[in-house]
Amino acid sequence: MRLENQVAIVTGAGRGIGKAIAIAFAAEGADIVATARTKEEIEETCREVGALGRQGLAIPIDVTKADQIEGMIEKAISLFKKIDILVNCAGIIKSAPVIELTEVDWDSIIDTNLKGTFLCSQATAKHMIKQKRGKIINIASIGAHVGSPGNAAYAASKGGIIQLTKVLAVELGKYNINVNVVSPGLTMTAMAEYLAKERSSSQDSDRVPLRRLAKPEDIADAVLYLASSGSDYVTGQEIIVDGGTLAINPRLLKPMG
Repeated sequence: MRLENQVAIVTGAGRGIGKAIAIAFAAEGADIVATARTKEEIEETCREVGALGRQGLAIPIDVTKADQIEGMIEKAISLFKKIDILVNCAGIIKSAPVIELTEVDWDSIIDTNLKGTFLCSQATAKHMIKQKRGKIINIASIGAHVGSPGNAAYAASKGGIIQLTKVLAVELGKYNINVNVVSPGLTMTAMAEYLAKERSSSQDSDRVPLRRLAKPEDIADAVLYLASSGSDYVTGQEIIVDGGTLAINPRLLKPMG
């Protein structure tokens, strides 16, 4: 039980990677504060957490709103008395060429993905500083490392998360707070289905050396490592979980045989 009796906040915990992280943490002994915009989804996550013998607290919030985040933190502290782990997984995407991308869509993506990560980290860090310990794990993307047509706002937000992680790690290290980032490759979630539809592609797995897309649980395993005591001397680092995708020579653009 690597996280026995610890308390973890997971944003975007209603489905996909965020839900998988919440369930993986509960299976390792953590109580979970599950947040997302959709109440029904995080309540279902908390039911599954309860089935594993841990306590789940579902709090619907918009991570772009500082007052809602503060309210969520207060409820978590009131019930659990502490916060050991924060996972910033809430994120959205909308694909459009740069010349067609609207200011509204740009702001929405940057606010949710990057600003939301900043606000949640800032609010949670204040309590972790008092405790003199904590783990913050952010979720970025391999999209931060490549020029993917149609994803300017998404890539910019994820690249920002990686740099924000490094600054947080440097600033919070003296308080025994570790801050790291996990960058998934294409993962079998609703977001991946959206991207595949946008590209009209059915050969994504052919371009991955491990010959399959990631499962949400693959990403959760990496996050679990960063949340556990096994990573106590790891901070300011990025773990890329992409099945080897970024290792491919960029000249090899056709599916590998």
